[in-house]
Amino acid sequence: MVKRESYEDLCDQQKLHQTFLDLKEAFGGFVDLGVIDSDGNQRSYVGPYDLLGKNYKEQEWFHEVCIRGVHVSDVFLGHRNLPHFVIAVRQHDPQNGGFYILRATIDTEVLDSYFATLDLNPSSDAFLINRKGVLQTRPRHSGKVLDQCPIPTPPVSSTTKVLETTTTDGEPRILGYAYVEHSPFIFVVLKRPEDVMKSWVLLRSDILWLLATSVVLIGVVVLWSSTSLVNRIREADRRRDKALHSIAYTNKMASIGRMAAGVAHEINNPLAIINENAGLLKDLMSLDDRPPEKDRLLRIADTILRSVDRCSSITHRLLGFAKRMDPAIERVALGPLLEEVLSFHGKEAEYRRIAVSLNVPEGLPTIESDLGQLQQVFLNILSNAFAAVEDEGRIDLSIELADENTIAVTISDNGVGIAAGDIDHVFEPFFSTKGDYGTGLGLSITYGIVQNLGGRIDVHSDVGEGTTFTVRLPIKRRS
Repeated sequence: MVKRESYEDLCDQQKLHQTFLDLKEAFGGFVDLGVIDSDGNQRSYVGPYDLLGKNYKEQEWFHEVCIRGVHVSDVFLGHRNLPHFVIAVRQHDPQNGGFYILRATIDTEVLDSYFATLDLNPSSDAFLINRKGVLQTRPRHSGKVLDQCPIPTPPVSSTTKVLETTTTDGEPRILGYAYVEHSPFIFVVLKRPEDVMKSWVLLRSDILWLLATSVVLIGVVVLWSSTSLVNRIREADRRRDKALHSIAYTNKMASIGRMAAGVAHEINNPLAIINENAGLLKDLMSLDDRPPEKDRLLRIADTILRSVDRCSSITHRLLGFAKRMDPAIERVALGPLLEEVLSFHGKEAEYRRIAVSLNVPEGLPTIESDLGQLQQVFLNILSNAFAAVEDEGRIDLSIELADENTIAVTISDNGVGIAAGDIDHVFEPFFSTKGDYGTGLGLSITYGIVQNLGGRIDVHSDVGEGTTFTVRLPIKRRS
C-alpha cells in the first residue's frame, strides 16, 4: 500500500480513512491506521483513539523501524482489552528526501481465523508464540492468548525443524516449528506421537497390502507360466521320445535291410539242400517197385530236418531283432550277444574274406541292461565297420572289465578311418561320411541308447589306419 499511495495522499485524513475502510473490508481485523513522519510525529490517523500530533520518537519500536525498515510487535491487550499487534513499515519520501512510517494495529482474530482453516486432526494444534514462549494466538485445546505456552521455547533455527518434546504435564509431543522472519513470532505445530505414526501405519498397511497382493499375483503368474512351460516341455519331450523311438525302429529296419542279402543267401543254402534231397527222395521212390533202403531214407530225412532247423534259427534271430523295441532290463551276457550280432554278418565276412575276431575272457560278469537296445548298438557299430573295411580287411572285438563297476566293449577295424575334422561330429544327427548312402542317424541313435543305458561311447580314428569304438557299460544299472 505504501508503494501505491503517495505520502501526501496518506497524510490526507479523508483519503487515509478510505484506505483504512478498503483494508478492513478486504482483510478484516484492522483496528487503526496512521502515518508518522521522520521526526516521530503522527501526521494522520484513523482509529478509535485521539493520536493526531502524538510523538513516538523516543519509543523503542520507532528506532527499530528506522533501522530495520519494519517492526512487528508482540501481541498485547491495549486499551480495549482485546489482543492485537502492531505492524509498522518505513517508506522513502522522494519529494522531501526523508521517510515516513505507516503504522497499523491488527486484531489477532485475523490470525486465529487463519489457524482455524488448517487441516489438522482433532488432537493436533497450531498456534504462534513469541520468543519468550507466550501464546500469541488462541490454541485449540488448552490455554489462551498471552498465557505461557505448555511446551519449552524451541531453539532458534533459520529452517523448519521437527523434534520430540514434552508438555508441562509430561505428555510426549512431536513439535514442528519455524521462526517467522522479521517478526517475534514462532509458528508451532503440536502432534501426539501416535497421530504422527498413524499416517505411517496406514501407509505401511497399504504398502504391505499392495506388496502381498503383488506377491500373490506374481506367484500366480509365475506358477501359471512355469506350469504352462513345463507342460509344453513335457509334451515336446513326449513327441521327441516318440520321434526317436520311431527313428530307432526305422534305423533297425534299415539295418535289417542291409543284412537282407546275406540272410537271404543263408536261407537259400538250406533250402537248396532241402530241394535236392526232396528230389532224390522222389527219384528213389519212382525208380522201381522195390521200397528204397530204410537207412538211406532216414539220412535224407535228417538232412532235410537239419536244413529246416537252420532256416528256422536264421528267421527267429531276424524276427527277434526286429521285434525287440520296448525297454526291458535283464541280465545280459555280452559274449553271446556279440556272437549273435556277428552271425548276421557271417556270410558277408565269408564272401569278402574279412577276418573277424572276438575275445571274451572267462569269468566275465553279466550286466543289467536292455538286450534289444544293446543288439542295435553293436549292430550299428559293426555295420559301419564292415562298410569301412576293404575286402580281406580285419575287424576285432574284445570285452574287458574296465573297473569293478564297468565293462568295456572295443570294436576296431583297419578301414579308411575318419577325418580329424569329422571326428567331433560323428554322433550328431544327420551327419554322415558315406555321402548319399548314409542317413546320419545310426551313430546318433547309438550314442543316445548308450547314454540312456548309463554308459559312454568313445571313438578314436586315424585316416587310412582304421577306427576304434569303445562302449563302456555299467554292470549294475543306475537308478
